[in-house]
Amino acid sequence: MLAGVDSEGVGKDSYFDYCPWDFTRRASAAQRVAQTAHQKSLVESGARLGPRCYVSSTAAVFTDVLCLGADSYIAGYAYVTGEVRAGRDCSVNPYATVRGQVTLGDGVRIGAHASLLGFNHGFAPDQPVHRQPLTSKGIVVGDDVWIGSNVVVLDGVTIGDHCVVGAGAVVTKDLAPWSIAAGNPARPLRDRRESGGSGTRPPAGDLGDAVASFAEQARAQAADVLARCWNDDTGRYSDRPGVSATVRAHCDAVEIADLLLGAPPQQMAAAEHAERLRALQDPVSGLVPELAPAGGPGTLPDPAHDGWIEDGGAEYHVLSVGYALELLGSRFTHPVHVVDRMTAGQLVARLETLPWRTGAWSAGAWVDCWATAAYRNLDLRGEASGGSGALEALFGWLGTRVDPWTGMWGAAASPTEGRLQLVNGYYRLTRGSFAQFGLPVPHAERVVDTVLAHAGDPRWFAAERQNACNVLDVAHPLWLAGRQTRHREDEVRAWAREQLAPALGRWRDGAGFGFGPAGEGGSGPGREPGLQGTEMWLAIIWLLADLVGVADRLGYRPRGVHRPEPVRSSAFTMP
Repeated sequence: MLAGVDSEGVGKDSYFDYCPWDFTRRASAAQRVAQTAHQKSLVESGARLGPRCYVSSTAAVFTDVLCLGADSYIAGYAYVTGEVRAGRDCSVNPYATVRGQVTLGDGVRIGAHASLLGFNHGFAPDQPVHRQPLTSKGIVVGDDVWIGSNVVVLDGVTIGDHCVVGAGAVVTKDLAPWSIAAGNPARPLRDRRESGGSGTRPPAGDLGDAVASFAEQARAQAADVLARCWNDDTGRYSDRPGVSATVRAHCDAVEIADLLLGAPPQQMAAAEHAERLRALQDPVSGLVPELAPAGGPGTLPDPAHDGWIEDGGAEYHVLSVGYALELLGSRFTHPVHVVDRMTAGQLVARLETLPWRTGAWSAGAWVDCWATAAYRNLDLRGEASGGSGALEALFGWLGTRVDPWTGMWGAAASPTEGRLQLVNGYYRLTRGSFAQFGLPVPHAERVVDTVLAHAGDPRWFAAERQNACNVLDVAHPLWLAGRQTRHREDEVRAWAREQLAPALGRWRDGAGFGFGPAGEGGSGPGREPGLQGTEMWLAIIWLLADLVGVADRLGYRPRGVHRPEPVRSSAFTMP
């Protein structure tokens, strides 16, 4: 018989303070009523608790945000404050401290007397420590992590999936997935998957092995993929053999080489690649037109009344050329003047006239271009772009126009298209604005609902009907919203897993990926392998693999247009 528990499972309440994992099986009816009342008081204060959670009444829980997934618990005498978000099957054991901004994945174990301190004090010499301001970068802990007793994790640290942190360690720096770490300061001792570790490498045939095998194959063939699309006579890249050279093809080549080879395409040195791209920028508008038939810089249409130049190709080149130059260690020669000269009033007027209800993709793409150009100008000159307050006006307008029911801007264009325009437009809009500038998206849970509803539409996602645009425009929003919420995460992972295995199989030896189906009203270059399809599917595979939890096996992480992180230099902060 358990100490402190009688033969009917009714015992001292203090037992569950120390053994909360037994509550669901052994608590008496009276103890369940008391726990329900305690959880109700937490919920009334704003907490969100999943099914079968337990929070000891002796724990000091004074949080601004508390989210616990199913089957998670906070044991007795724990000290929990700040913004704490935990997934499923997480435990905060007796006397543990979790404070500040702390995010836990699924299956995280925090040992007794451990401290996760997601905040810090200043200690400048000009004033007493108790008057110093507090800062918080936050702590992020991945899935399946064991943090031993008396461990201290300091602010700003990320602990990757499947890590084990030995008792008494002081974690001051990030730990890669699968690390076994110990010491003060904590250092990785070995990989948990290695023989002799506490775990084993996933068996052959596992999705992680398939991802690693694909990445090895793609790296080995990357040079052939790029050479296939290079024309020695023109000195330009085409998306695929037999089609005209384009600006985007050159940019896609740079991104593919960066992903798979960690170097510029071997057809030219990095400086020559950069100068070829920089020379294409129109100095008057700051845009990059498509190549002329002879291969030199093309021309642009006349500007509209507010100075904007309507040219879809040039708008996308703000993204593709800007990021290709960044990967090459360079940048635009000139600011993007059409954005630089636009006042806040002109910006808002144009936002109001975009086709949000009939063409949400086009509207979202315009925002993507404008916001990315604003970032490029900020990066080039170190100051805000557009007329006074234009960038702030963009985020202000977006914040007041988002639909709280869908989490998106605009509407589904027609029953024929379903949510295609709405979701694809959301990806483009958030990519250039919220994601690029590192700001949280509004209504993240509603975004997940809307995107999952669209992801089940067989018109776009049945076998052999997917194209790169449609899959990317689901994977990225799910990934982005997943940084803020674990809402329906099992369904998100299931969808990503369902998409990932077929995506790996689309690689064509020596040629890369095709964009995807193009017939019957489809768009894009179709099924034939090319640079655009290859660049996009490589990014998609990373996003899907990260949603599933095996992205570390790829050995690459997108750094260009489809990068997961916000931009680093000259970061914009909303007031």
